[in-house]
Amino acid sequence: MGSFGNPDIVEIDTDILIIGGGMAACGAAYEIMRWKSPDIRVRLVDKAAMERSGAVAQGLSAINTYLGEQKPADYARMVANDLMGITRDDLVMDVGRHVDNSVQLFEEWGLPIWKQPGDEDKSLKDGGKPVRSGKWQIMINGESYKTIVAEAAKKALGMENIQERVFIVKLILDAKEDNRVAGAVGFSNREDKIYVYRANAILLVAGGAVNVFRPRSVGEGMGRTWYPVWNAGSTYAMAAQAGAELTMMENRFVPARFKDGYGPVGAWFLLFKAQATNNRGEIYMHSNKEMLKDYPPYGLAAVPATCLRNHLMMREMREGRGPILMRTDIALQALAKSYEEEFGPKEAKKKIKHLEAEAWEDFLDMCIGQAGVWAGENIEPEKKPSELMPTEPYFLGSHSGCCGIWVSGPEDLAPPEWVWGYRSMTTVNGLFTAADGVGASGHKFSSGSHAEGRIAIKGCLKWVLDHKGYKPSMDRDPKQLAEEIYAPVRTYLQHKDYSTAVEVNPHYITPRMLQARLQKIMDEYVAGVGSMYTTNEYMMNMAVDKLQELKKDSEKMMARDLHELMRAWENYHRIFAGEAHLRHMLFRKETRYPGFYYNMDYNFVDEENWKCFVNSKINPKTGEWTTFKVPHKDLVPKG
Repeated sequence: MGSFGNPDIVEIDTDILIIGGGMAACGAAYEIMRWKSPDIRVRLVDKAAMERSGAVAQGLSAINTYLGEQKPADYARMVANDLMGITRDDLVMDVGRHVDNSVQLFEEWGLPIWKQPGDEDKSLKDGGKPVRSGKWQIMINGESYKTIVAEAAKKALGMENIQERVFIVKLILDAKEDNRVAGAVGFSNREDKIYVYRANAILLVAGGAVNVFRPRSVGEGMGRTWYPVWNAGSTYAMAAQAGAELTMMENRFVPARFKDGYGPVGAWFLLFKAQATNNRGEIYMHSNKEMLKDYPPYGLAAVPATCLRNHLMMREMREGRGPILMRTDIALQALAKSYEEEFGPKEAKKKIKHLEAEAWEDFLDMCIGQAGVWAGENIEPEKKPSELMPTEPYFLGSHSGCCGIWVSGPEDLAPPEWVWGYRSMTTVNGLFTAADGVGASGHKFSSGSHAEGRIAIKGCLKWVLDHKGYKPSMDRDPKQLAEEIYAPVRTYLQHKDYSTAVEVNPHYITPRMLQARLQKIMDEYVAGVGSMYTTNEYMMNMAVDKLQELKKDSEKMMARDLHELMRAWENYHRIFAGEAHLRHMLFRKETRYPGFYYNMDYNFVDEENWKCFVNSKINPKTGEWTTFKVPHKDLVPKG
C-alpha cells in the first residue's frame, strides 16, 4: 500500500455497479440475484457500512408507504396533492404496485410489524392486518430495520461483491460513445487507495442532500439534522456533472419537527392523536384555515399539502404567537381518560404505562437525540408539551419532496416522451437511479425506495443484456483521476509548514470552513432558516455570483487525512446540489411551495403558466447550465 498522498490505484471491471448502501441499493442487491445469469458481474460500493447506511440508519418506528387495501391510483393522487400538483404519476403508480411486496419481505426477514388484535400471529402475506397510524403508514418496531434489510442484501449478493468504506466521487463518461457512462472513480476512507471501476451500467443511489443549508442547531448541537448528515447530494451532483437531466430541483423539504432533537412528529399526530397549538392554546390549523383557500385544490384536500401546513404554522411564528407546541400532555391525558371509561382504572393504568413507553420508543427507535432532549430538559410528555419548529431545508426525492433526476418511466403507464427504453435510466445512457435520485416522484419513503431499487436494477440488467459487447473506454487516465481526487491532500502537504496554526493558512481552506461558507450563502440568500425561508430574485442572483466564487475557492480545499478528504469531496457535491436548487428556484416565476420557501417577487402559485416540470442540464464539456420547462401531464384523474 502506498504512503499517505501516494495512493495505490486499483482497477475493477464489472457489468453492473451499484453506488450506495441505503434502502434502494439493498433492494437492488437482493433483486438482481433473482434474475441475473452467473456470467453477469455485479458490484456494490458503499461510502459507509450497509447495516447503518442511508436514511434508515438509526431505525424507524413506522413504514410510511404500505398500500394494503388502497390502489396505486389513490396513492398517486395523494402524492400529487402533497407536492402541489407536479409529479410523475407513472413513476408513483409503478412504485405503488410493487411496494407492498418489499414490506412483506421485510417481515419475512424478521422485522416486527404491529398487528391488529387477533392477527398477531398472521403475516401480512397471509392477510394479517397491520396497525395503521395513518392511511398509508403502518407501525413497526424498527430500531434494527436497516440492519435486517442490509443482511438480506448482503446474503443475496455475497460479501465478495460488496465494498464498504469506499466513497465514489466521479462518474466517468465513455471516450468513444457520446452521452454514455463508462465507469466511476472513488477512494477508500480507510486505506490509501483509489478505486477505478469500469462498468456497462451504473445504478447511482447515494441519497439526497443534507447540510447544504446552515442547520438550525448550531454550537453544541452542530451536526444534528433531521435527514442523515452523510447525505451530501452526491447523487444529484455526479449525475448532473455527467450531463444527466435534473428535474424539480427547486423543490425542497422543510419538515416541522420537535425542536433541537429533530424528533419525528408523525406518530404523535397520527397514532396518539396529538394536536399542535400556538402559545395561546389555539390550534393554528383551525384558526388559519382560511389561508388554505388561496391555494386550491392543494389546500382544500382532506389533508392539505405538507408545505401548506408549514405555511399556517409560520404565520403564528411571524406574528409573535410562538412557540408552536405539540400537546403531548393533552393527547396522553385524553387517551388515559378514554381507557378508564372503557377498561376501568386498574386496566387503564397498565395501558397508559404501555402508551408512555411507546411515546419514548418512538424516539428511541429512530431519533435517540430527541429522547436525550426530553431527559436533559426533564420533560415528561404526559405532563408537559414540547416545542415544534421547522428545520433547515433538505433536498430529497423519496420523502415529502420531489427533486432529483429525470428518468425513463414504465412503458405501460408513461406517455411515449417519458419512456426511452429502460425503466429508471437517466438521460445518460447506462446510468440509472432510484429513491432519492428520482425526481418528480415523492412519498416513497423507506419501503418505496427499496421497491424502486428492485425496479431499477431490472432496467440495468436489461441494458447490460442488450449491450453485451460493450467495452468501456474511459475518457480520462486512472493516474489523472487519482491526482484530481487527491488534490486536497497535495494542497495540504505542499503548504502545511507555511504557518504554525495548521487551520490558518493563506494557501488553503479547511473543508469545515468551506462548508460554513456554503451554508451561510444558502441560508441568507436562498431562503434558509435565517431569512424565515424568504428570498427574491435579486438575492438569488447574488447567490449565483457567490457560489461561483466559492467554487474557485473550493479548489484550494485541503485534507489532512482520509476522513477530511471525504469531507472535502462531500463539499464539492453539496455545492453542485445547492447550485442546481438555486438555478431552478430562479427559473420558476412563482412560489410553488409556500411554507417550504417564499420567492417574494412571485409570492403566489401560478397554475396557468407554471404547472410544469422545471428541468436542467449541465454540458459536461463546458460546465454551462441550461434550465427549461417540460410539460406536465395528469395521468390519474385528480379529486
